[in-house]
Amino acid sequence: MSIFRRTLIAATAAAALAAPFASFAQDIKPRMIRFGYGLNEQSNQGRAVKLFAQEVEKASGGKMKVRAIGAAALGSDVQMQQALIGGAQEMMVGSTATLVGITKEMAIWDTPFLFNNVQEADAVLDGPVGQKVMDKLQEKGLVGLVYWENGFRNLTNNKQPVAKLEDLNGIKLRVMQNNVFIDSFKTLGANAVPLPFSELFTALETKTVDGQENPYNTILSSKFYEVQKYLTVTNHVYSPWIVTVSKKWWDGLSKDEQKILMDAARKSRDFERQDTRAEAAKALADLKAKGMQVNELSPAEANRMREKLGAINASISANVGEGLWKDVQAEVAKVRAGK
Repeated sequence: MSIFRRTLIAATAAAALAAPFASFAQDIKPRMIRFGYGLNEQSNQGRAVKLFAQEVEKASGGKMKVRAIGAAALGSDVQMQQALIGGAQEMMVGSTATLVGITKEMAIWDTPFLFNNVQEADAVLDGPVGQKVMDKLQEKGLVGLVYWENGFRNLTNNKQPVAKLEDLNGIKLRVMQNNVFIDSFKTLGANAVPLPFSELFTALETKTVDGQENPYNTILSSKFYEVQKYLTVTNHVYSPWIVTVSKKWWDGLSKDEQKILMDAARKSRDFERQDTRAEAAKALADLKAKGMQVNELSPAEANRMREKLGAINASISANVGEGLWKDVQAEVAKVRAGK
């Protein structure tokens, strides 16, 4: 047998032997997960998504990989929610407020002055009532994994310091695309303008709106200090984010894969809350250093706002159901009583 023929036979045999392994390698191609979010990579949101991605890859031995896509590159919260429902995107994190149009019970977290501090928020959101609200998403094609912290929301604007209720009169204030926010600020005298977050900086820069309301961290990471002069510490709403998954996609995962994602989500939640709170503690000082004029709403004025918003609370109760409203109020009271 010639050397050429022996070489050809050996090469053919090697190829035949390698073929099943090549096929096997293709079969175990990592499961890619697109995880969309609205803020930039350097934000608290971006850092927590990065940690989540690392945890998933580590726990799955590289069989699951998360592609983090920030800066609203996959669209606004509302657009991403629709992509998840349709199965065109796997995961996202966004505001609970933008889910109200899909699951009305999410409006409970928009209640003005619902929580006094983050400890109350953690206990309620991570408890049975928080889970009950999250579970409602499954009826609409979404699966909620965990709540993250956005933080207490505060006002910024370019017209004047807001020291009293009347100072809000006529201010064109960007609010989320959510009826509770729209109605709340209209009731307080502002001209509430619903806009996606992805359009907000440009709207402030072009003076399409005068102001907005968000936690310190978001004001800082989104560089709103470049286009806003006044910041009023109101702590008017505690604003959660929520990590959601496409139910269509989730139902196709194995129990082990679902557990990997859930475990990573809980780790990312604990990291994100700690990170967000540490950042918020210094963000206010940073915003002052960058030239924003900061004032704090007095307790008396905060009470005036609460009283003015009584009708909003009644409408939230009617919308989410009196049973859920009472459950949440009872849970908050229990936490305050130290039970």
